Amino acid sequence: MEINAAKGTRTYQVWPGNNVTLSSYPRGLFLTSVSTLISTWIFTIYIANDLQNTNPTLVITICSILTIVVIVNLILVTAIDPGIIPTSTQQSSVEDTDSSNGSRRKKVTINGVQLKLKYCRICRIFRPPRSCHCAICDNCVEKFDHHCPWIGQCIALRNYRFYLSFLITALVFFIYIFAFSCWRIHQRMLESGTGLFGMLRNCPETLALTLFSFAAIWFLGGLAIFHSSLTATNQTAYENFRNRYEGSPNPYDKGIISNITEVLFSPLPPSRVDFRAEAMPRWNVEDEKPPLG
Repeated sequence: MEINAAKGTRTYQVWPGNNVTLSSYPRGLFLTSVSTLISTWIFTIYIANDLQNTNPTLVITICSILTIVVIVNLILVTAIDPGIIPTSTQQSSVEDTDSSNGSRRKKVTINGVQLKLKYCRICRIFRPPRSCHCAICDNCVEKFDHHCPWIGQCIALRNYRFYLSFLITALVFFIYIFAFSCWRIHQRMLESGTGLFGMLRNCPETLALTLFSFAAIWFLGGLAIFHSSLTATNQTAYENFRNRYEGSPNPYDKGIISNITEVLFSPLPPSRVDFRAEAMPRWNVEDEKPPLG
């Protein structure tokens, strides 16, 4: 049966997946954006303008630049197609090579290592190596790393470098805020002669921002170290979690320098799906084939 699509309907409007517009989990994206902007607002109003022996304008300008860079990287991560693989409208005619457990598989050899390609029954395709079907986005994604709830998007082949850039810039942003917040707390304690409990009563917003920045630094720092390690060994978080190369060599590991170059600086492949293109009618596999001509 043909799926009716009005003339002028775009692919993203009828695509069955959940992450083709901006974010499959907008609440996480909203919280991340708002927490960044509120941190900047509190820092500007309550901390930067009260710092002694500094140039408030310069301090606020640097903070504003860091905020813009973080938000831009966040938008890039969420707006760029992570590597969605088109679905198929017909059942695969490839013979099963491993059906002992009821699953369809093919095998390929990459750099001398044999890998199995799993058949996705939802998308009706044999997934390429390193790809996975994201249960949240409901799409097969190429070189799947993980689904980030704080961004609301899959992190994969085409947006991974922007995700790393977001992690690093956000880490620098919160280190910057934390350093000046600690300095301001120290100044306030010397001025008033009170301890932390006095600070909680006199300027709770400064103490709250300091604690929040401290937590963000630990969280982002851990992620940055973990993903730097993955980049150096050319692994994905999904492969690492699954111990995919335990007991067998990683066919994608080309050495630290080559791995970093490939992950961060190699040209991005074009998107496999043009979501702005006009949607074409589809046919269900159970129905008869569409007429030719």
